[in-house]
Amino acid sequence: MAPEDVSEALTQAAGAPLLALDALAPGAFAEVEGLVEGEAESLVLHRDAAGDVRAWLNVCPHAGRRLDWAPGQFLVSKEGLLVCAVHGASFETVGGVCEAGPCRGEALRAVPVEVRDGAVWLAG
Repeated sequence: MAPEDVSEALTQAAGAPLLALDALAPGAFAEVEGLVEGEAESLVLHRDAAGDVRAWLNVCPHAGRRLDWAPGQFLVSKEGLLVCAVHGASFETVGGVCEAGPCRGEALRAVPVEVRDGAVWLAG
């Protein structure tokens, strides 16, 4: 199953970046707030080893719960998968597809972002 893209529904609050790029080390995850479909939503940002940044809604497709175990604190498997703190669903970090757990084959909702001017911004 391909990740769902919500780019056409994004708006950006007052032209503010989501996060300074320096605050997101390669391999790290961060939780930020962004406007999706006009609503403030919790987002998961991930910066891979090559420096590419991806974002998803901070919602597990299995039960609709947040992925972090505490605000901005994420579990990561030894293989580098993002792990849902509630039921252990494990998501790869390129497409957000669940590779193991109760929602295997489903994907996180992708939120397009871009890096510019030393920061991460909503794209679109």
